[in-house]
Amino acid sequence: MSNGPQQTVEDLKRDCHTEYCHIYVLDYLKEESEKVIIGYAICYFSYSTWLGKCYFLEDIYVRPAYRRLGAGSFMFREIAAQALGYQCKRIDFHVLSWNPATEFYKKLGAFDLTETEAWHYYRLNEKGINQVVKGLNNIE
Repeated sequence: MSNGPQQTVEDLKRDCHTEYCHIYVLDYLKEESEKVIIGYAICYFSYSTWLGKCYFLEDIYVRPAYRRLGAGSFMFREIAAQALGYQCKRIDFHVLSWNPATEFYKKLGAFDLTETEAWHYYRLNEKGINQVVKGLNNIE
């Protein structure tokens, strides 16, 4: 895993300001004309053959100084309301095992699919994608 996001603001504007990908920004007015961004989330549509349209929460972040003040709950309520508005049947997201926010997610009613249904999350990176296209992996 890299040491942090590799995308620029321009990348996000290009890739996520579409009808399929959404960026949520949480800010507040510090002074009369000074907005301070305290958090963000990136979501997009996914699909379940069992349920239909779903919402995938790719990333959510709240600045440390604003955690435990309701900012994360506020963002999740907004994301959940949007998901319902889009007629999504669930919200999926991945969480690193060391992340202390797992307790927050459980309080929201989320559950760990690895624990409850033995699902595992796999990734095919760019090198792997190229190998598959070129037929370099012995796929049978």
